[in-house]
Amino acid sequence: MVGTNAHEGPVYVPGEDALYFTTLPAPGDVPRVDIKRLELESEQVSLVCADANVANGMALAPDGRLVVCEQHPAAVTLLDPATAATETLVSSWRGLPLNSPNDVVVKGDGTVWFTDPSYGHLQGFRPEPQVGDYVYRYDSEQGRLTVVADSFDKPNGLAFSPDESVLYVTDSGANQEPGSYHVDRPHHIVAFDLLDDRHLGPARLFAVTSPGFPDGLKVDSEGRVYASAFSGVQIFSPAGDPLDEIGLPGAVNFTFGGPDRDVLYITTDEAVWAVQLEARGA
Repeated sequence: MVGTNAHEGPVYVPGEDALYFTTLPAPGDVPRVDIKRLELESEQVSLVCADANVANGMALAPDGRLVVCEQHPAAVTLLDPATAATETLVSSWRGLPLNSPNDVVVKGDGTVWFTDPSYGHLQGFRPEPQVGDYVYRYDSEQGRLTVVADSFDKPNGLAFSPDESVLYVTDSGANQEPGSYHVDRPHHIVAFDLLDDRHLGPARLFAVTSPGFPDGLKVDSEGRVYASAFSGVQIFSPAGDPLDEIGLPGAVNFTFGGPDRDVLYITTDEAVWAVQLEARGA
């Protein structure tokens, strides 16, 4: 465990043996969120980007930059961790502003897939939504943003199966206003088969999270699905059967890392935890 104000979007960078993460939002009319770097060998934490537009989930781009979900203003951006220089990938759909980009993955073909729930509006720092709470695919070569799923209450974490034939998405609709839990609203994981490189088949219920609602989501090399819950990180078989749980109340998000990708780095509001696994990340 490393004590630090961690929260969301952990990204492991193999060449640096370092973890990048966004911090717990500091109170204010517009919450302040920083992006920080944890050097794992020395356990030294350094500031990468201060007041990073209420950044949330992140992923690693093929060129080594970070793909960042920013909520205010709403956008998905590229961040050079060495210089803190940023480039906006996308900030609107059909001329309408995005809501609050939440989590993001980069598919093997370089396309960027992300969720866009309206949590910023619910938390009081974003205007009323002009688009739905969608899951998007962005093709940078074509400059094209496409809605790939529109059936969610609050789409949150997302991950592809190891062969990228299935997309998993968490729905944390049970969480509306800060600190709430509405048991009659979604708190589950949905799976979609990919019909081709950009179209999804019908949604199917994969697993229901209990206790609480799911947030972060990852898949290991054997296709097992990991999702955070109130009690820790829950592990499901590729068929959606519960297998195990890493007990860590307060777990928010996580990522696989280490030279063999067999360490799960889990962020909470107060620390980054490392769990040695027999499994490896996809």
